[in-house]
Amino acid sequence: MKILVVGGGGREHAIVKKLKENPAATDVFVWPGNGGIARDATCVPGSATDIEGIVAFAERQGIDYAVVAPDDPLVLGCVDALEAVGVPCFGPRANAALIEGSKAFAKELMKKYGIPTAAFETFDDLDRALAYLDTAPIPTVVKADGLALGKGVVIAFTREEAKQAVISMMRDKRFGRSGERVVIEEYLTGPEVSVLSFTDGETLVPMVSSMDHKRAGDGDTGPNTGGMGTVAPNPYYTPAVAEECMRTIFLPTIRAMKAEGRPFKGCLYFGLMLTPDGPRVIEYNCRFGDPETQVVLPLLESDLLTVMQAVTNGTLADCEVRFSDRHAACVVMASKGYPVSYEKGFEITLPDDLADHVVVAGAALKDGRLVTSGGRVLGVTATGDTLKEALATAYDRVRRVTFANAYYRRDIGEKAMKAGK
Repeated sequence: MKILVVGGGGREHAIVKKLKENPAATDVFVWPGNGGIARDATCVPGSATDIEGIVAFAERQGIDYAVVAPDDPLVLGCVDALEAVGVPCFGPRANAALIEGSKAFAKELMKKYGIPTAAFETFDDLDRALAYLDTAPIPTVVKADGLALGKGVVIAFTREEAKQAVISMMRDKRFGRSGERVVIEEYLTGPEVSVLSFTDGETLVPMVSSMDHKRAGDGDTGPNTGGMGTVAPNPYYTPAVAEECMRTIFLPTIRAMKAEGRPFKGCLYFGLMLTPDGPRVIEYNCRFGDPETQVVLPLLESDLLTVMQAVTNGTLADCEVRFSDRHAACVVMASKGYPVSYEKGFEITLPDDLADHVVVAGAALKDGRLVTSGGRVLGVTATGDTLKEALATAYDRVRRVTFANAYYRRDIGEKAMKAGK
């Protein structure tokens, strides 16, 4: 079976490793992949947003199944285009991917169908947005409406910060067209939880919950990043909270999307805040999260390819989706200076016995050597009977992976450890 995975980061590497557990996955291609993924699959140079090129490659190679992982190609209609030439896909069509592609759409959807989220206002006029901030409650959250590589959210603790964020997005075009419209919303407090889910548009099966660590520095200091590490499950996500989320958020969301003529099939990601007033949706993603995938998939005991095909075929209700009750941890090793500025091109030493436990995000092959090519370079993963065991193993492995200017947080999972006691 020929499988094509679209994307080129740590998330895609984790997906590839899991897909290859199925003997039917004889040929796995990744567009564009990276130097580390090349150890596990055939990487095809290109851009993940080159929909025409991806479709042409799929037709030329006779691809049997495709997994479109990143947000950009999903919003651009990669699944629609592949399906149009007869390639079955895992991932939502463009009209459903809008749930991540437009924060304003997502917020209006929640408002219309009574799905709990932060109070908000939407603006496409700079002066009106600035005038609103003169009286808005502070702190507040300013979000660029469109995709912004995870960087389009500003938590403003003063009116000046909030106004500067709006000006940066709307007038200065920091995120291009993605910032032409902004959402200004209520600042919520409480533990954050990420819950990925499989859904075929009718049935929804949540995956193991996880806890991301967004800040660059220990103690949740420094700038926001794409994620410096994750643990699963999230101790704040109790069975009672899970039941409430299923009843008030998860099922209402897929029903709302169906009612809007936008049935969602793929991985729907729920970013949640467990506030004193109950769970609230912070954001939706139309795909697997990164680096949440790196801890969730190692705990999946069912066959990933089988589950994905059930999602595609609309038979998820008849498919067993089983997760281990163990714990998982992922520590991201980044280039020093990430996410602001950093050097590239340093050789990575990765012991062969660790290859199964490392997902590569930002690395390239140069003269047969694996070298750094991005900010987040790789993620080192481990599982264990306890979170303490998983973290200890992950950090032991981190110390055996080396490259110049390597940086990683030393406190991944500490908050979860305290919460779990």
